[in-house]
Amino acid sequence: MSNELRWNPVLGEWIIVASKRKRRPWRPETCPFCPGSSETGYGWDVKVLSNKFPALKTNPTVKVKSIDIYRVRPGYGYCEIVVETPIHEGDLCDIPLDKLKKVVDVFIDRYVRLGSDRKIKYVYEFRNKGEVIGVSLHHPHSQIYALPFIPPKIKKELRQARKFWKNRGKCLFCHIISLEKTIGKRIIYENKYFILFIPFFAMWPFETHIYSKRHLQSIDMLNDDEKYALADILKVTTKMYNLLFGFSLPYIMAIHQKPTDRKEYEYYHFHIEFYPPHRDRDKLKYPAGIERGAGTFTYDGLPEERAIYLRKACRKALNMFTENGYKCMGKVS
Repeated sequence: MSNELRWNPVLGEWIIVASKRKRRPWRPETCPFCPGSSETGYGWDVKVLSNKFPALKTNPTVKVKSIDIYRVRPGYGYCEIVVETPIHEGDLCDIPLDKLKKVVDVFIDRYVRLGSDRKIKYVYEFRNKGEVIGVSLHHPHSQIYALPFIPPKIKKELRQARKFWKNRGKCLFCHIISLEKTIGKRIIYENKYFILFIPFFAMWPFETHIYSKRHLQSIDMLNDDEKYALADILKVTTKMYNLLFGFSLPYIMAIHQKPTDRKEYEYYHFHIEFYPPHRDRDKLKYPAGIERGAGTFTYDGLPEERAIYLRKACRKALNMFTENGYKCMGKVS
């Protein structure tokens, strides 16, 4: 079994090769994340587990040698699972605020602890939800990949943010918040510390981003009030998605924050991106020829029009929360 990195000399990026992952279980009848299993035990609200089928390991094995431009490196790193709740079904919106704040605390703890390993350059925390996304286990959970390199998308964001900082003397992401508040057509929800909107440059039909209003670079910089506010906007966002078409909407949630390579990233900005694949109740957005072959996304529709549908679903979400005794910390735009 191998865990290795292979360099793509054409695109200039690393590919993770992990042969053991082909053996990972596919939607087993008995859930390994429910309380009482051999992996989880009892008496917990949030549980961190080592991934039993990791893409990266701290003792990786390499099966082939580097040859010329075909570079190979050990696939060093960490792969963890964050089991967010003992309850087998549901989404982030179904977790009480104080318990969801504990999930935020776990993300912070793992970012700091894994990032303290000097071989780790980036801690990527993310969430896959739904069969069409390809999840193998339904129990609510997130994942963490602690990588020995900075992934390509983050590198692009860092490059653009640094260029904007140098040319304009301010943060690119803070400037985007200012533009969105001035224009007002794509904002969905905001509380005191965070804002949710469909980006002007969205690629997925109902893609949304959550930006911190305070200029900070990583999740460990949040104060206690901001942690609760992040939990609040995550509850609202996921409830909104589940009410959009009347079913539990699949999505990818990606936390974007500064690398852990001990360099300064004052120009970067902590944010979270959501990529739901649905473009309608019974239609999916499939990345096809232009997207996969050329790397250029096409957007079928207008983000401003889709924002109207999301605001409607968001208002419904806030009403349902109120009926069930939870008072949201913000308002629909």
